[in-house]
Parts: sequence; C-alpha cells; structure tokens
Amino acid sequence: MYWLVEDKKQIEVLINSGYREAFIEIIPYNYNTHPVLNGVSLIYIRPIYALKGYVVCVTHSEALSVLNASDGDVINELLNKFDKLYCRDKKEILHYFPLKALYDINTPPTTYIPTKTQAHEILYRQYRDEPHINLFVPIVKHYEYCEKIFEDLKTNINKPKTEYDDFFNNRVSVVFNAIERSGIRVQRETFEQYFPPINSEFAFTQFNLKTTTTRPSNKFGGVNYAALNKENGCRKSFIPRNDKFIEIDITAYHPNLAAKLIDYKFPTDDIHGHFAELYNVDYAKSKELTFKQLYGGVFAKYKELEFFRRIEEFVTKNWNEFNETGKIKVPVSNYEFEKERLENMNPQKLFNYVLQNLETSMNVRILWDMFRVLQGYETKLVLYTYDSFLFDFKEGEEELLSKIKDIFKKYKLNTKENNGYDYDFK
Repeated sequence: MYWLVEDKKQIEVLINSGYREAFIEIIPYNYNTHPVLNGVSLIYIRPIYALKGYVVCVTHSEALSVLNASDGDVINELLNKFDKLYCRDKKEILHYFPLKALYDINTPPTTYIPTKTQAHEILYRQYRDEPHINLFVPIVKHYEYCEKIFEDLKTNINKPKTEYDDFFNNRVSVVFNAIERSGIRVQRETFEQYFPPINSEFAFTQFNLKTTTTRPSNKFGGVNYAALNKENGCRKSFIPRNDKFIEIDITAYHPNLAAKLIDYKFPTDDIHGHFAELYNVDYAKSKELTFKQLYGGVFAKYKELEFFRRIEEFVTKNWNEFNETGKIKVPVSNYEFEKERLENMNPQKLFNYVLQNLETSMNVRILWDMFRVLQGYETKLVLYTYDSFLFDFKEGEEELLSKIKDIFKKYKLNTKENNGYDYDFK
C-alpha cells in the first residue's frame, strides 16, 4: 500500500487493517493559525507495528480528498478504530478530533519543537500569513516532517506510564483545551491599539503546558494573556459576549497551598490579615512580607513563627530527599521533579517549583469541576490566570454562580469577586 491515502480503496484498506495502536500528527492549514480557526489538511497515521506511516489527504492541492472519494464519515471511522492514538500534543489535536484514544507521550518538562523541512522554512518565510499555506507545501515534505517527529518520539511510547502521565492526559490536556475553545470577545478598534490586528471579534488563548515547572504560559498572536497590563488600558478591549464579566480570584493562594504542604491550619480565613497582626504591619505590607519569604526564603526575625518554622523544615526535608533519591513527588498531580533534568537548583528554587506545580494541579481539579457544572449554561469560562478565573456571565444564571463558588469551598479556598462590562473593571 502506498503511503499517500487519497481514494476509497486505500482508506478502506487502512480502516480494515488489524492495527489497534498508532501515532498521529495533524497537518493544519497553517501552523500560525489558532486551532479553533484552523482546518485539517492532512492526517499522518503511523501504526506502531507498521514499517511506515500513512498520510490521509483531507484537502491539499496535490492530491484527491478521501472525503470526496468515499461515502460517510471515513475520517472518524478510521480514527475511531484505534484503541490508542499516541501524539505529541493532545491538547491541540482535541481541537480537530475529540478522540478518547488520544494519549500524549510528550508530557512536561519536555519541550519538543519539531524540525520543519527546508521547504517549510522557505514557504513560511515568503507566505507566512497565507491561511492555507500547508495546502501548497509538497505532501512529501509533510510526510518527511511527520516521519521525523515519530522517529524522535517513538521511544516514549514504550516508557512506563507514570501517575502524572495519566493526570496530564485525562485532566490537564482536556481542561486547557476547553478554555482555548471558549475564546474571549474583543472590541477590535481598542484591541488593535495595544496588540497585533486580528480577523475576528474573538481572540483565542493558547496554553503551553510543556514547561519546566508545569505551570502553563499563555501566549498567542503576540499577546501574553497571562500578563495583561493592568494600568495601560489594554484590558478595556476585552468585552463580554453575554452580559458582564465576573472574575473570581483565590485569595492568599500560595500561603494556603504551602500550608497544605506543611499540614498547617490558619486560625482565620483572612490569612494576610492574620500575618499583619503577627508582623505588626498593615495589610499591604503583610502580603509583601509573606510572598517575599515564600519565594525568597524566611527572614531571620520571623523564623520563630510556627508557619515559617514549618516552611523551613519542609524546604530542608524536600531538598535532602531530592539529593538523596534524585527526585521528589508533588501531591495531587504526582509529578516528579528529577534532579538529572534540572539545572542550578537550590532548596528555595525547588520549593518554588513544588508550589507552582501544586497550584497548577489544584487548578486543574477546579477547572475540571467547573466545566462539568458549566454544561448547559450560556456562561463561559474565557480566561484563566494562575489564581484568577474570568467568566463571561449570562444574566439569569445566578444558580450557576453559586455552584461555581461551591467548588472553591469544596477545596477550602477563599475567594473575592470583581465584575464589570470590560476586563478593566474600572
């Protein structure tokens, strides 16, 4: 059988093959277009026990489409025959095909960047903004590109799967894909005063989950959605599609997470107010002092406070285990920071990594619960930034808001709210 699948006979042979596991890569119309606005040009399928991969043509200038050659939904018939479809980015492929069989073999902290062929590089330099550019890149070059990805990652398929691998596949990839699908409405004239032009009334975020700490970044189209300026007015460009924005922030999140690590219970829900009394300073100064010590190390004058005494003990114990065993496991996600994969580590830096991982994994739990209760409502979660959740709220769905607040209560987290008719909230 030839590697290019473009007619009814060829795809039927592939559908009726006995292969149950394969590697999959999607060739979209353009790698620079957000998946929500993109289309599928080609599908690379590499059965694990086959001697070669196959490129199924959906639409391309050089080949016929299997959609035109066959009756019925042959693409989904083909993809649904596999028990397991290994991939390098499950979150992205879910935009094109919401398949339960997908399994990401490129989990954090791996940052794998595929190597484009020279043909890709030349055409993208000349026609970067052409929305259908991949329909004109020679199919044989797409095939070469995909075969290289498979060769680079195939050893990951047989690696023992960890608890974190399952958490990443069954929870992390799913919830961040869901956020990306929502999009956030913009007032284009205002938006383009601060950011590059867009061709839609909606902007779409894109999370990079493959980071060293597993804390995702969120950038797309020249916009860093994880660090939108609060002072220059750029947030006014983000507006609701429904009636208003409601932002729910978790208060004193990292002190709360740190307390979970050291089995410490604060005597009050107002954690920063509690520290203000202990430090004998005002509320704002209290927040500053607490965060400096969590991220930079405990100050000598506060070492005797029980919370910080336990923090120091945990940091030391964590560091010793890291050096003695070569790794440490973080609660909730069961992610393991491995010494051989990290450079220039020290006790405080390792503690910060643990906090960021715990923050992300707790948020994944929260997001999972949120998307379950959002089903059937018009209100959407449109932006997530570490300790902040932005909802595009539909009036009349107040019972949903109550359910969302109950999720934070479930995890014993305190919150505060902001609302308004743009994201500036001023």
